[in-house]
Amino acid sequence: MNVEFINPFLESIIKVLATMANTEAIPGKPFLKSDKSAKGDVTGVIGLTGDKARGSLAITFTEPAVLHIISQMLGEEIKVVDGEVADGVGEITNMVTGGAKKILSEKGYIFSMAIPTTIIGKNHSISHQTNGRIVCIPFETAAGSFFVEVCLEE
Repeated sequence: MNVEFINPFLESIIKVLATMANTEAIPGKPFLKSDKSAKGDVTGVIGLTGDKARGSLAITFTEPAVLHIISQMLGEEIKVVDGEVADGVGEITNMVTGGAKKILSEKGYIFSMAIPTTIIGKNHSISHQTNGRIVCIPFETAAGSFFVEVCLEE
């Protein structure tokens, strides 16, 4: 996978969480993911299609991280993963993809975005839109971890 595809998503997630949830997200070392198992408990997935590349993005949050982030976004304490949390994760996924899409368009990659879907539950699977390599980037926050998966192929 072209490394040009990864950094826009990293930049975007850091900016979205800092702006919308007053949360610092510190990226870890990226790795190639070989299975479909989610590393978190709540996942937002969105498809991307373009003339030069296609694929998908998944952001999977551990329960402590997502409860903190959504609480920060809404300005009230959220204690359980429910429909409101799912909606928040869908919105984060949409904002991150929109930000990355803008950066990628400046590099000549034009994408259309699908509507994000959200998956809730322990030990769920993530299906990406292509058979390309899945690059997974772990992140840490003060409240817990989350993972960004980018699967794009030219």
